[in-house]
Amino acid sequence: MPSTTATVGSAVGLHARPATIIAEAAAEAGSPVTLALEGGDPVDAGSALMIMTLGAEKGTKVVVTADDQSTLDTIVKLVESDLDAE
Repeated sequence: MPSTTATVGSAVGLHARPATIIAEAAAEAGSPVTLALEGGDPVDAGSALMIMTLGAEKGTKVVVTADDQSTLDTIVKLVESDLDAE
């Protein structure tokens, strides 16, 4: 599975609103997507609660893994966006 490292862009990190937006996009992908802190255990990106357990703050590096490049690109873009500004 392809993976890449993304930097959290949301001012509040991957907390409630950003985690929910990312989880919804991951669930729509219909294939496994995971997020992990560098060197940490991956969590299911389709679960907002699991994303929030990472404790990723703004500027934290997160490894995104997905079954296909299109899904990977979508999730990386969301992780790097300030989802609280929208």
